[in-house]
Amino acid sequence: MNHWLVKSEPFKYSWEKFNQDGRTFWDGVRNYQARNNLKAMKEGDLVLFYHSNEGKNVVGIAKVVREFYQDPTTDDANWVVVDLSPVESLKNPVSLEQIKAEPSLVDISLVRQGRLSVMPLKAAEFDKILEMGS
Repeated sequence: MNHWLVKSEPFKYSWEKFNQDGRTFWDGVRNYQARNNLKAMKEGDLVLFYHSNEGKNVVGIAKVVREFYQDPTTDDANWVVVDLSPVESLKNPVSLEQIKAEPSLVDISLVRQGRLSVMPLKAAEFDKILEMGS
């Protein structure tokens, strides 16, 4: 199993809305590195849901329920989506400041490539963020 982090601005698509929907396709990715990360996602992979811009917190866990396919919001074959479903909310959201202050997380893409919207995490990094949020 692989682990990931996806970012969404809460005013565009919040964790609360995601939970109401129960499932969504992850669209709007227009960066090749992020697109390649979507293509690498496998059914059953776990994904941290991060509120960007406002809040700047990891707020929940989702899972990949359908692997990549053509983004239905565009005719451009370069862009893909995956389907995600919410798993659970973190008891305590984990802020970007907390992540930056944790020595074992200094190398994650969220810190090093702040504009990347879909990124891989090592299992130990994923588990550390979960521990911080429990």
